[in-house]
Amino acid sequence: MSEETANPAGDFDPATLRSHQWYGTDGLRSFSHRARTRQLGYLPEEHMGKPVIAILNTWSDINPCHQHLRERAEAVKRGVWQAGGFPLEFPVSTLSETYQKPTPMLYRNLLALETEELLRSYPVDGAVLMGGCDKTTPALLMGAASVDLPTVFVPAGPMLRGHWRGETLGSGTDMWKYWDQKRAGKIGDCELAELECGLARSPGHCMTMGTASTMTSAAEVLGVTVPGAASIPAVDSGHSRMAAAAGLRAVELVKRGEKLSKFLTREAYEDAVTTVLSLGGSTNAEIHLIAMAGRSGVDLTLDDFDCIARTVPVLANLRPGGAHLMEDFHYAGGLPGLLARLGETHLHLDRPTISHPSLREQLAGALVHDDDVIRTLDNPLAPEGGVAVLRGNLAPDGAVIKHIAAEPHLLQHTGPAVVFDDYQTMQKTIDDPELGITADSVLVLRGSGPLGGPGMPEYGMLPIPDYLLKEGVTDMVRLSDARMSGTSYGACVLHIAPESHVGGPLALVRTGDLITLDTEGRRLHLHVDDEELERRRADWQAPPLRYGRGYGVLYEQHITQADTGCDFAFLSQPGEVPEPYAG
Repeated sequence: MSEETANPAGDFDPATLRSHQWYGTDGLRSFSHRARTRQLGYLPEEHMGKPVIAILNTWSDINPCHQHLRERAEAVKRGVWQAGGFPLEFPVSTLSETYQKPTPMLYRNLLALETEELLRSYPVDGAVLMGGCDKTTPALLMGAASVDLPTVFVPAGPMLRGHWRGETLGSGTDMWKYWDQKRAGKIGDCELAELECGLARSPGHCMTMGTASTMTSAAEVLGVTVPGAASIPAVDSGHSRMAAAAGLRAVELVKRGEKLSKFLTREAYEDAVTTVLSLGGSTNAEIHLIAMAGRSGVDLTLDDFDCIARTVPVLANLRPGGAHLMEDFHYAGGLPGLLARLGETHLHLDRPTISHPSLREQLAGALVHDDDVIRTLDNPLAPEGGVAVLRGNLAPDGAVIKHIAAEPHLLQHTGPAVVFDDYQTMQKTIDDPELGITADSVLVLRGSGPLGGPGMPEYGMLPIPDYLLKEGVTDMVRLSDARMSGTSYGACVLHIAPESHVGGPLALVRTGDLITLDTEGRRLHLHVDDEELERRRADWQAPPLRYGRGYGVLYEQHITQADTGCDFAFLSQPGEVPEPYAG
């Protein structure tokens, strides 16, 4: 910890704790709070004058990525007790990527809001956030940043690698691959049944460099996890030790008065962008990091991503853009190894982390044990970051493509559009030869953005028609205002903004229009003149709103577009929120 900002351990005064306002005063309310704590079965000696640490746990019976977090919370508590704190576990929304429909992205901001208000309204001095499945990491950190208490993040950790008939499988990535082989008639129902049992073999999130590992890695480089936390396999005993260390660290942060804002700086977010790009990480990171930065008062934009992408190489040889899985990455040196290789050339090494006075000190002694998994700067997997930001008359506010996971010959492509107005129609008709889809066609899906989806579902990896799969076609140019899974691959242009649902240019595309994707030139162009586009715009009618009541109405009224992070406007705006009166 920084000697300039840290309080000497002996100077810690329990009366300065936020929870003291609930427990330590002489009024009726404080008496009531102490009485109810006795009702919970705790002695005064167990909690009075001690930092109260809220453990926010996204465990549930229907979230396989977090199946183990119930017991990991006990390890966090162990660390809190050992450091002289008082742990309290709070269940919060689980946001299971696998099951929640139409998409957990619809509810990311709900978890962020829950996190913020829970931490603000209860007698807690610091927090340990437990998440990992795609939206849980950004949601928890967004909410915590808005409250600004001392905070530590505990990543759920990747599952073990998959296996099937002698092959190593990556969750998500190989699901798409083998589903297409089934559609092409190359494997049958028996093989598919075996694959169901081999893709995901343990608790933990996807072990590819999908959105889950991308965002937990981002949390680590932001400096809010213990070192090396993001890549520890969920079932490894090291994961339990990491959870205990996080609990201990949370108490120390409270005693030293070091809030989350000390670590979530402009430099930290720039390093998170650099790291995500060097990992070949998920395109979803653009949306989440922009939203997270906004909660920290940092103006992060798509242009920042593109600027950094042109300067940082891809060093992590991980699926879907590379060959290996997170278990391999962990044993090769994990994020500390990769960050050490990026070094001063690409990172701000003198900023603090929750564990060290500087990132430089945190990385001292970090080693790489496999140069194929974590490449050197002079032998990168790709010379530029794995994501490109596109603009043009079809995406005036930006779009993204994970070009490292696409077939290179499609990164400069012009072809005729085949337009689908919604995902359900596309599902029903994509294999119809009457549509005239060829390998040169550009598949266009609209109505799938933040409002249109609703919630911007992961529809962006549009299926290739089965008759083309049988001919050996494995990639096509595909455009949408949707997202795609971080485990997906292909020449998929995503997050087109503004979305079609609000009248963005995507709403004006017609089947047969020529579209050019120029990845190197960062351009997405619709070959229709301005006058014709204006005629089409005059005929366009806004789709009706979908919700008549409930959370959906709140969402429709306040959601922002993809280029600004899809946060709620009333949550991302600056402004003070008063502390609750506890007396």
